Amino acid sequence: MTAPAAPAPERAALWEDFLEIFIKPAAVFERRKAAGFIVPLIVLTVLFGLFFLGLRGAFQPMMDAENARATAKVMAKNPQITEEMMAGNRAMGERLAPLMVTIGVPIAVLFVGLFTWGAGKMVGAVTTLGAAMMIATYSYFPRLVEMLVTGAQVLLLPEEQVTGRASVSLGAARALDPDTANSMLMAVLMRVDVFTLWVTFLLAVGLRVVGKVPMSKALTAAGIVWVLGGLFTFVTSGLGG
Repeated sequence: MTAPAAPAPERAALWEDFLEIFIKPAAVFERRKAAGFIVPLIVLTVLFGLFFLGLRGAFQPMMDAENARATAKVMAKNPQITEEMMAGNRAMGERLAPLMVTIGVPIAVLFVGLFTWGAGKMVGAVTTLGAAMMIATYSYFPRLVEMLVTGAQVLLLPEEQVTGRASVSLGAARALDPDTANSMLMAVLMRVDVFTLWVTFLLAVGLRVVGKVPMSKALTAAGIVWVLGGLFTFVTSGLGG
């Protein structure tokens, strides 16, 4: 007697993946576990660029608050820097913002994919680097919802309540005052939010399905990725003051 063959993954168009990753992530990872990640990553990057351009006006108060705080810190540490010099830097940054956001997406996914691959190996997941990149790409799609939620909050909240990214986050950092809180603590607490935890959970689902490990081990690996991301933000925020 032979064991019954495993059921073939359900077939679906690629565009369905970008919807079902929010409601049936295991099905998406099952049918795409042997597929590449380049096309989904291109779609994700393009959508990020379009969302940012469409919401740029809504984001402006939040960006202005962050720029003002960063300017004050830089000028306090470097008295030789003038307001005019900082204004020029801000103008340049605003012009390059769409490009930087678009470039930042594949870079972020690359790091998440590398961390996922390494953490998966630590718990015995049988994933290739390409499969880990696929998992990271699809797991990053909730960040698009985060952009919409952030833009809606900036539009609806009173202007004085929009004091930066933390003030519109759905997590622990929202309770702190960004003008007085430690910047490294703020950076770490920004990761204790709905969307970062959503991405982390999707990484675990992907590792369970593709890496063929129990959910407990997959969650452990995803937790390692979350910690590594926290260490990265902790270090970079410390360097930035």
